[in-house]
Amino acid sequence: MADQHVEAGTIHGTLTVSVVTPEATLLEANATFVALPLFDGELGVAPGHSPFIGRLGYGELRVVDGGTTTRFYVDGGFVQVANNVVSILTNQAIPAKALNADTARAELAAARNRVANTTELLDIRDRVQLQARAKVRVALKSSSL
Repeated sequence: MADQHVEAGTIHGTLTVSVVTPEATLLEANATFVALPLFDGELGVAPGHSPFIGRLGYGELRVVDGGTTTRFYVDGGFVQVANNVVSILTNQAIPAKALNADTARAELAAARNRVANTTELLDIRDRVQLQARAKVRVALKSSSL
């Protein structure tokens, strides 16, 4: 359990972060801050954050512990924040350094060329394009660090 104490109106402590996919638990770590890609924006979580449940989007997950930031591409899912525990359930989480911008751009090009002649296929094509764009952003950001 993460520790916390209140001192003169401020909250100090750590978060416990867990990233789980259908295949494995990819991360169990302590953090001082977590930034998550939500379906409709980005959420920053620090120790003492109020309870929250949200739908993840496609994008960069940043886990900060002191001066070290660990970055992942996450592929949708859900997040729960409660009692300084951040639980992330996602279809896929890829370490940002494992992404290649050229490969992600190729995925985006393939997504743009997908045949979409039904509403269902249009929805799939749009989702695949959003995922590929997010991978490109995370890969480029990671390679520039």
